[in-house]
Amino acid sequence: MNKVYDRKYFDTWYRKRDLGGAAALARKVALAVAVAEYHLGRPLKSVLDVGCGEGAWRAPLLKLRPKLRYLGVDSSDYAIERFGARRNLHWMPFGDLAALPLSESVDLLVCSDVMHYLPDDELLRGLKEFARLCHGVAFLEVFAEGDEIVGDLHELHRRPAAWYRKAFARAGFTAAGSHTYLAAPLAARATALELPGR
Repeated sequence: MNKVYDRKYFDTWYRKRDLGGAAALARKVALAVAVAEYHLGRPLKSVLDVGCGEGAWRAPLLKLRPKLRYLGVDSSDYAIERFGARRNLHWMPFGDLAALPLSESVDLLVCSDVMHYLPDDELLRGLKEFARLCHGVAFLEVFAEGDEIVGDLHELHRRPAAWYRKAFARAGFTAAGSHTYLAAPLAARATALELPGR
């Protein structure tokens, strides 16, 4: 992998260009929390952020649910060295999620703006672990072939949307709309019109 997620990368895409910005992130977080709590039937208690970068999701999550447990994993040496201790971020490549020891699976798994930069083998290897890591809702924000993308296009994989749908289904998750996916236990008790295409 030639791409380096160093300070220059995060300064360029998350500070200088500020794609989306804090307001857009807050809306995504609110959506993910609301969908998770709706389907779980209780307040959110735990979040795993896969490909967390600097842990941008942490503050808006804790603003909404101050007592939740947040854990982030990422392969950026810079992000983990700078923010790891303060934000509970740990170094781990996406494809190595099998080595992530969780005492219990989480209510919400976040993987935002990550998977379209991964090669097929690493992506599929990591996805195999999602069902073990999350019993609730996954927020899987990914851009597919044909989507209009403004931002970092370097090493972007333009896969068809059907490719992702199939990969997420094989990983044990059912689409619930707007980048949200239900783990098997929640999908099994969802009603027909809560799930697109059912």
